[in-house]
Amino acid sequence: MDNGSEFTSPRLWIVLAKCHRALRQVVECSIGGTGMVLSDFMVLETLLHKGPQSISEIQSRVLLATGSMTAAVDRVERKGLVVRTTTPNDRRAKVLALTESGRNLIEAAYVQHAADLADVMSVLSAEEKDTFHRLARKLGLAAAERKAAKGIRDSRKGD
Repeated sequence: MDNGSEFTSPRLWIVLAKCHRALRQVVECSIGGTGMVLSDFMVLETLLHKGPQSISEIQSRVLLATGSMTAAVDRVERKGLVVRTTTPNDRRAKVLALTESGRNLIEAAYVQHAADLADVMSVLSAEEKDTFHRLARKLGLAAAERKAAKGIRDSRKGD
């Protein structure tokens, strides 16, 4: 129930989806000159900020479907931006790490990415950013809880 607000739930969903699309386009333009697509950037950015990770750890952070994740990892590996290694505990598990050229590329791309996002988000005051963060997180957690309660599986993982 939307308790009489002119901002019905379906209307808020449309606003949120359009906002996401517009921000995604900003990010894609921001990284466009690097030769990477968004999924490649997300993989490298995770490795930059979290260090070497297994492919499944990266996948859970970047929210890519299994097929997209495999394609992204293969692309960045072919370009010499990451290396795959095994772990001493489980030789079947593959861990990705940035190469020097991968680190150089993602560090430069991330600086531009952060600046472009700061620019577009400068329309919000610090208080508005705080409020937005709090409300988006609250809504995301409620949606995840609803999904879990209904037993909905994650379609991105090929379930």
